[in-house]
Amino acid sequence: MKKGIHPEVKLVTVTCACGETFETLSVRDEIKVEICSKCHPFFTGTRKIVDTAGRVEKFMKRAAKAKSQEELKKRKKKH
Repeated sequence: MKKGIHPEVKLVTVTCACGETFETLSVRDEIKVEICSKCHPFFTGTRKIVDTAGRVEKFMKRAAKAKSQEELKKRKKKH
């Protein structure tokens, strides 16, 4: 390897938004992440809905409305 062309790798602390920290090697001074293996639903087995500007409620209302319209159509066909 040529000398002087590779970045210096150092031990840094990775900080998650949940508060979890761990150390790894990197060329950066510090690393901040939004989600890690301690809080990610895949690893924890829990569902976590991240709602941005009421989008989940908006979707639930649309889904309920669509379901009620389907039920009305079924009722009309039976009569």
